[in-house]
Amino acid sequence: MGASCSLDIKSGQDARTTNLNIWDAPELALGAGIHSRSVGKIERGLTTKLNQKTLYVTRANNLQFQTYLQSISDKYNAKLVNQFSLNCKKVIQKRLRDLGITIGHVPTGLHNAITDVPGILVGHHSVIQDEPHIARTGVTMIVPRNGEIWNDYAFAGCHSFNGNGEMTGLLWLEESGMLGSPIGITNTHAVGTVRDALVSYCVEYANGKGFLLPIVAETYDGWLNDINAFHITKQHTYQALISAKGGLVTEGNVGGGTGMICHEFKGGIGTSSRLVNTLDTQYTLGVLVQANYGKRSTLRVNGVPIGYKIDQTKTPLPWDKPAYGNSIIVIIATDAPLLPVQCKRLAKRATIGLARAGGLGYNSSGDIFLAFATGNHLQAKTTELQELKMLPHEQIDVFFDAVVEAVEESIINALTAAETMSGFQGHTAYALPLDELQKLMIQYRPYD
Repeated sequence: MGASCSLDIKSGQDARTTNLNIWDAPELALGAGIHSRSVGKIERGLTTKLNQKTLYVTRANNLQFQTYLQSISDKYNAKLVNQFSLNCKKVIQKRLRDLGITIGHVPTGLHNAITDVPGILVGHHSVIQDEPHIARTGVTMIVPRNGEIWNDYAFAGCHSFNGNGEMTGLLWLEESGMLGSPIGITNTHAVGTVRDALVSYCVEYANGKGFLLPIVAETYDGWLNDINAFHITKQHTYQALISAKGGLVTEGNVGGGTGMICHEFKGGIGTSSRLVNTLDTQYTLGVLVQANYGKRSTLRVNGVPIGYKIDQTKTPLPWDKPAYGNSIIVIIATDAPLLPVQCKRLAKRATIGLARAGGLGYNSSGDIFLAFATGNHLQAKTTELQELKMLPHEQIDVFFDAVVEAVEESIINALTAAETMSGFQGHTAYALPLDELQKLMIQYRPYD
């Protein structure tokens, strides 16, 4: 499931202990979920000593870390570096399809991630520390149009399956049908901070026009994170924005998903994509979720009652009585030319993907979904007529299929990528045991 391994990297030249600087790889430090923290008790994960600090490597960012290790192997003792790399690979959890499990029939994009939609970037900043207060939290940013969303709006729509939660900016989004900012996802008590930081970032760096009502959503991480310590700052939001990139997306215990719990396993960030073929064009649809909801007994993977079958004596529940607050945020992106009413229709279908995974929209849950489409360009604050395209409603069913499949798979990817985490008041949320998952899937669906 996860083991600790450590490495004293020796210089190949004189065999002295050499302290690596975390900022040798700033893209990892900011964008891949690697965090500097004091040496001491490392509960789970992979570690390497750095300058009396610890480099914390999650399963999900292991690919980037392996690339980094390879790049430094000529500078340090290559044999030691390579051995550490091999040890790391042995304890890395994988995505759902890496386990031989496939959701649905619509083909995925290149990375099976929301970033397969052209121009969509994702950035994370995670805060994991024990002093002065325990932090297991962070910020995730979805940045449309390669960052030009501030001045080149996109049509959007939203749906609240159960409204015990927050997503700022929705009144104007519903009124205008337009998205004009990156989308932030964080913890419940950091929404205001992240929202204000998005406004100030736009004023300082993005040359935004007019007033700003950015979209920021939340789920509650107060079981693992000391949420009332208010860890998230303006700079954390900026770092998530600056680190946003295309390609592979880090999942699980990262960014806004760092302290989240899903179906009473460790949850967090998950993503998936689908290629949608209409009569004459192929479009891409991608989903990103922050999953923090649900009972273990209702968890299903491709219809199999996984949560009900997993032995709780081997993989305990995180609590005796469920903590307050459980929610899921779903963000859907596509490059198709959809109008706001069509985006809203996509957002509604996220409910079906959630239900297929076992989400039932309980009273304490904030299940809020947003879909946006970049197929039309909407110049900000213009008074001129704008030419628009619209996909006919008669061709939208294939997008509904894509949403349902990608939402379900994103949720399960969040579970498979997440690793066991301990935090506030000694609470522990255990990772979904992938060996049991595979055995149960074979038992129930041997011909898949």
